[in-house]
Amino acid sequence: MNNDSVNIGSRDRTIILRIIVLGVLSIYIGRLAYLQIIQGNVYRLKAETQAIKQVTVDPFRGNIFDRNGERMVHNSPSYSISITPNEFSDSAIPYLSAILQIPQEEIKAFVEESKKISRVKPNKIYRDADMSIISLIEENHEFLPGVDISVESKRLYSMSGNMSHILGYSREINQRQIETMGDYYAPGDIVGYAGLEKTYENFLRGTKGVQFVAVNSTGQKVSSFLDGKNDINAEEGFDLRLGIDKSLQELGEKLLKGKKGGIVAIDPNSGEILALVSMPDYDIREFSGRSKSNLFSKLLKDEGKPLFNRATQTIYPPGSTWKMLMGIAGLQEGLITPEKTINCPGYYEFGGRSWKCHGAHGATNLQKALHVSCNVYFNKLGPQLGIINFEKYGRAFGFGQKTFIDIPEDSKGKLPGEKFYKKQKLSPGEIRGRLVNLGIGQGEIGVSPLQMAVYCAALANKGIIYQPHIVRSVYNRKTKQLQDVAYASRKAIAMQDEFWNVIHKGMYDVVNTPGGTALSAKIPGISVCGKTGTAQNPHGEDHAWFIAFAPRVNPKIAICVLVENSGFGGTIAAPIAQQLLMKYFYPTSKQAGDSIVLDSTKKPIQNAITNSKVITANQ
Repeated sequence: MNNDSVNIGSRDRTIILRIIVLGVLSIYIGRLAYLQIIQGNVYRLKAETQAIKQVTVDPFRGNIFDRNGERMVHNSPSYSISITPNEFSDSAIPYLSAILQIPQEEIKAFVEESKKISRVKPNKIYRDADMSIISLIEENHEFLPGVDISVESKRLYSMSGNMSHILGYSREINQRQIETMGDYYAPGDIVGYAGLEKTYENFLRGTKGVQFVAVNSTGQKVSSFLDGKNDINAEEGFDLRLGIDKSLQELGEKLLKGKKGGIVAIDPNSGEILALVSMPDYDIREFSGRSKSNLFSKLLKDEGKPLFNRATQTIYPPGSTWKMLMGIAGLQEGLITPEKTINCPGYYEFGGRSWKCHGAHGATNLQKALHVSCNVYFNKLGPQLGIINFEKYGRAFGFGQKTFIDIPEDSKGKLPGEKFYKKQKLSPGEIRGRLVNLGIGQGEIGVSPLQMAVYCAALANKGIIYQPHIVRSVYNRKTKQLQDVAYASRKAIAMQDEFWNVIHKGMYDVVNTPGGTALSAKIPGISVCGKTGTAQNPHGEDHAWFIAFAPRVNPKIAICVLVENSGFGGTIAAPIAQQLLMKYFYPTSKQAGDSIVLDSTKKPIQNAITNSKVITANQ
């Protein structure tokens, strides 16, 4: 064998060996590059992951719309900062204090208080954080163990007024509520505190969602668990559709601004509340997002008592607005007839005491007595009716009991009866003396504007009491259907049309015939029926009442206006009602100052309110 053949074989083997070595090295280098460069983040996250954490996702609360489909309440995303006590370190307090601008002592106290509730559940320390705070939290997360950022919502309002006593407000739940309201709630949750936000909390709140995330040793999120396959999406709350007419409500708030009192407008065919105003009120926007810590106490101390719902909780004597009820009771008990007259010399004497009238009206029947608001007629009728019948007919029209409106504030008022006076140890003669005053709506009677609006609606529809309500339907997001809400109705009194006609004629004359006490409530093209009242106030100026319904035939709206410490109903309350009725029947008319300028080309809307879909159940 020659040397050339040996060298050639050795050279070939060397080349082959080098190729094999280079191939193996390429495979190792490629794999290493894949692991380090392409899959490096994945393995780094796995290395950093210490546990799987369950994060609660807060739902958006349901929206709220008026009767015409105009959205009044909706939501916007908002960032909140929370602390999980068992993951939090005291070393993070200085950093968090500098970022949130909260004193270190407050943060420490917050953490200690949170530990008493739960060491493993996050508790929100700061709401509605802006992007500068969020950025600082993200950039310094390694120094802030147990500090998390979550997305929740805050309420936004699309109306010029406040509607504070209708809508109410929502705020952070307290520990007592957590203990009594069920397992759904946790520290830091938002819950309805007043108005519809409270009554319809279970509908508005929605359903919480859950995210499963991988967290590192400091409790910071490093990745989604299984790409979110096990996550449960949050479900937005149900929407509310109200019977409220937004434009009517806004005008009512404007007209009562700077005064103390209440306004309630109601559909006499269904009990739907068209407007409900209480003044003074408060700005519910201040409760949305991060509110001032002293906000609630400030409102409580306010001399105007803005948290007090004067539309549903005020208790004042109804004054002459009570006279229709007395007339109905007298007719039903056979004590009077539409034609029967009594002589009004300008005063009434009973038991050695004299009660003055507004004038000497002479021979007066029921229609005239309502027209000119003759006190003598009803002073005399009171003792004839008796205390048992007085209470009977008062209760028939809903006085002395709650209306069961669908907001929490609902006063029973005061309706004296035989039992009431026996507790005071009054003799039968003394009770008869009290009935002289009770007959004209003075004395121990106490009513709210809401009760008076329900009463006026029953006068309008000839004796049916509909449960007053603000919500007409709920949009169910699960079934994707608008579901009507059922409310009760009952017959307050069954009375012949002849008697109803005399009541309606008397109320019509109050507004439309010379000598009436509410000519300022008259509007063109619409037959308004009304009655003024003045509630005597021993502590200052009297309170002004006015109730009305329109039109006289097939009425579409009943209204009550109460203005505290303002004198006569015809002077103050009736003009406010007039402007609201104008807005209702002439919605396109323009306002000029305190009066409304009619567009002569427009006809009044006789059926401005569409028929309600609310289901009623007779009792």
